[in-house]
Amino acid sequence: MSHRSQPLAGAASTFVRIPAGRLVRGTRLEEVPDILAAHADLSLKPGWILKEVPRTDIDVGEFLIARVCVTRAEWRAFCDAAGRTFGGPSDDHPVDDVSWADAVAYCDWVRHETGVPVRLPTETEWERAARGDDAREFPWGDEYRRGLANLHDIGVHGTTPVGSFPDGASPFGVLDMAGNVDEWTSTVYSPYAGAPEAVPARESWAADPHVTRGGSYRTGRDLARCARRHGVYPPQVGAGLRLAMDA
Repeated sequence: MSHRSQPLAGAASTFVRIPAGRLVRGTRLEEVPDILAAHADLSLKPGWILKEVPRTDIDVGEFLIARVCVTRAEWRAFCDAAGRTFGGPSDDHPVDDVSWADAVAYCDWVRHETGVPVRLPTETEWERAARGDDAREFPWGDEYRRGLANLHDIGVHGTTPVGSFPDGASPFGVLDMAGNVDEWTSTVYSPYAGAPEAVPARESWAADPHVTRGGSYRTGRDLARCARRHGVYPPQVGAGLRLAMDA
């Protein structure tokens, strides 16, 4: 698939244009047992996967999304401007453990400083950027391949520089949509229309009601699945973020 890039003025992010198209969102109910069996070693609970049901074709308009997540260097500039303390090395790593409110404040700051109308992606936009035009399981295809994302199984146990796994790119060339850091979306969790009755109306145990996507270095390969819906659960307090904007 073809894509075009657009730089974000004053920051290191580069945007990928995601064309209008149809997203094959979610998972069929009859596929849930096979998913649980494929990841039996991870002892997944059925309810974690049922949140993805049903599968629905959704038309998604054109939008832009950052090729990589916001880095620690970019976040430090925001903190300096706000008079906050943010220390430590690894400027080319993604920022992590950011609250949803602070992620939105960062978008507001970038808009003010650059005039670029950035925002957090919706959950649907995120899945479209990760999955492309088909129902692939992972950004790179249907089969899990160890080493294409910074997940718990590679044993790094920490973040890696953004863009370190180019072979794990999505069909549009978006990087790190699996692993490294969980990513905030602007979407408040609720069951999909037509979800099984067992799917909770809200996740009262979550630290924040907004959906995160992609998994992180802390998590197993199941969270790298394009359809996997997640959240921030204690003791985790936050996530990373990737910018988006209207086309």
